[in-house]
Amino acid sequence: MALPPEQLPAHPTPLLTREAIAARVDELADQIRADYASTGDLHLVCVLKGAFVFFSDLVRRLDRPATLDFIVVSSYHKAKRSSGEVRLIKDLDTGIEGRDVIIVEDIVDTGLTLTYLLDMMRARRPKTLRTACLLSKPSRREVDVPVEYVGFTIADRFVIGYGLDYAEAYRNLPYIGVLDSDT
Repeated sequence: MALPPEQLPAHPTPLLTREAIAARVDELADQIRADYASTGDLHLVCVLKGAFVFFSDLVRRLDRPATLDFIVVSSYHKAKRSSGEVRLIKDLDTGIEGRDVIIVEDIVDTGLTLTYLLDMMRARRPKTLRTACLLSKPSRREVDVPVEYVGFTIADRFVIGYGLDYAEAYRNLPYIGVLDSDT
C-alpha cells in the first residue's frame, strides 16, 4: 500500500538527471524545428498538469513562432496506476482546424489517454497532428499509439519530478526520480 504524500521520501531515487533531460529536450526541439521548418502555423498543446515543465522547456528551445494551448485530462485520480478511464477536465481555448498541431505529454503509459486526445483532436480536422512525450513506457501499452517525438523510453517504474507527481507531490523536482514499490 502506498504511503500518504507527507510520509514519502524527500529525495526519491534519481533516474534521469536535469542535465540528461535538458540535452534530450534540446534534441527534440531541433527535430521539431527541422520537421516544421516550412510551416508557419505550429500550435503546441500542453497536457496539464504533468507536462507543464517539459512543455515550457521545449517551447523555449524551439526558437520559432508557435502558438500554445492547454488541455487537462485525468486518468490517474491520485493513484500510481492509470484507472483506464479518461476524463476531459479542461478543453482547448482555440480551434485547431487546418493547423499543424503537436500534443505535448509528460508520459505515455497505457496509451489510453493519448489515444483519447488524438481521437478528439482528429475530429477537429487539424492539418497535421503529431505527439511529443518526455517519457514512454512501451511495456505498459494497452493500445498502439503513435508518438513521433520521444524523450526517453523507460521501464515500468513509477516516476516523479520534472512536472510528474504522486498525489500532487514532487512536481518541482528538477530531475526525474523513482518511487520504489516499498515506499
